[in-house]
Amino acid sequence: MSVIVTDTGFARDDWTGGFAAPDEAAAGSNAAGLDLPGDADPAALADRLGGLGMVRVSFPSFADGRGFTLARRLRRMGFTGRLRAAGHVLADQYAMARRVGFDEVEISDDQARRQPEADWLARADWRTHDYQTRLRAG
Repeated sequence: MSVIVTDTGFARDDWTGGFAAPDEAAAGSNAAGLDLPGDADPAALADRLGGLGMVRVSFPSFADGRGFTLARRLRRMGFTGRLRAAGHVLADQYAMARRVGFDEVEISDDQARRQPEADWLARADWRTHDYQTRLRAG
């Protein structure tokens, strides 16, 4: 099982559209969601983004930040569907995930026990606690 993290805390996964790998999607999968590794080239997906309801970007390690770059590129390419970070994302990285365009984070039940909801909610006010906001206030 997994836990979905949003700005309001922990939630159950409500996505029912399924996910396909990029090669399955190219072959005509009827899944409404796409599973992407963090090293995927979003330019190769440009023609398919409009028909997707969700893109889930894999984070194989909390130290692998390629997924953040991928999210930003997808948003700049015009993707307006749900964007989910999945895997090894830490509560400390939640604000960054939201700033680059992720709508939610999917973590394991085990990780949710190690990093409880309060840890994630402490970073949920990501719009006002960023570097530039602090500079403008000071």
